[in-house]
Amino acid sequence: MALNLKTLETAAKKGIETAQNLEELDKVFKVFLGRKGQLNQVLRAIPKLAKQKRAKTGKEANALKNSLERMFAKQKIVLQAVRGENQKAGDEWIDVTAPGKKIEIGHLHPITLVQRKMQEIFQSMGFEIASGPEIETEWYNFDALNIPKDHPARDMWDTFWIKTTNNKKPITNNRLLLRTHTSPVQIRYMETHKPPLRIIAPGRAFRYEATDARHGFNFYQLEGLMVGNNVTAANFKAILQEFFRRFFGKPVTIRLRPSYFPFTEPSFEVDMAYDGGWIEIMGAGMVHPNVLKAVNIDPQKWQGFAFGMGIERLAMMKYKINDIRLFYSGDLRFLQQF
Repeated sequence: MALNLKTLETAAKKGIETAQNLEELDKVFKVFLGRKGQLNQVLRAIPKLAKQKRAKTGKEANALKNSLERMFAKQKIVLQAVRGENQKAGDEWIDVTAPGKKIEIGHLHPITLVQRKMQEIFQSMGFEIASGPEIETEWYNFDALNIPKDHPARDMWDTFWIKTTNNKKPITNNRLLLRTHTSPVQIRYMETHKPPLRIIAPGRAFRYEATDARHGFNFYQLEGLMVGNNVTAANFKAILQEFFRRFFGKPVTIRLRPSYFPFTEPSFEVDMAYDGGWIEIMGAGMVHPNVLKAVNIDPQKWQGFAFGMGIERLAMMKYKINDIRLFYSGDLRFLQQF
């Protein structure tokens, strides 16, 4: 029995030391220390030995079992570390012969593309970009633009008024609303700048309107303003024709049709020849003297024009889109075309 233990120890140690991975180590463990392993067979045979050999053999067998278990545990730690390093190296390995994978990236929304193009054209003609808040006061949105509270023109805008959280009565002309146009930017700009002026004010506006293929309660508008000593409607028409020529990439025909806006006098609608007919493209006019007075600019010395056009409308014409709701649908099949 003593000879068998010595032979078993030598074979077990060799098997532990030569195991190349955890799977091989597990097989060695089962051969020598498993439930049916060789060492357990020796331990089960001890009761059959003569009394004088039983104690000595049992002591040696248990000592060998403890020694081999410690060796197995140490070797297991070593092989686990080796496996971890191999896996890490495998994760970092790159097959340079594999075909590349295209990384999907986002792109600009068509409204953003059109707005940037419009800004680029007007900036090249000397216009500065101005901006203002989307939540406005009644003064900037209406009163300063010659639209007092009792003016019938206010019926032209169904407005989103904002309720205050306190019970105090709102100060006159200081009620808050979502701006119905970007014209308030003109007032804010003229309050802090002296003529001559040449600005555009692109941005979002809101009106309480029913949504259909041509209208929405949220839309983008580009407002323009030019004030100087001798600015006339002829200057406006020339600038507008040049803008459309660059925007559409070809000469266009426009006409000015008399209209009414409370903040301009005279006022006119601008139509453009399109698909064999005429399409209304914007409202415009010469800045009303009352608007200039509201910002302490002398209308006897300065005059100018203002205009406002819908960015979505130009985008629809440029890209042949027949429904404004597509811009806000979030449909990737539509957006990925641009």
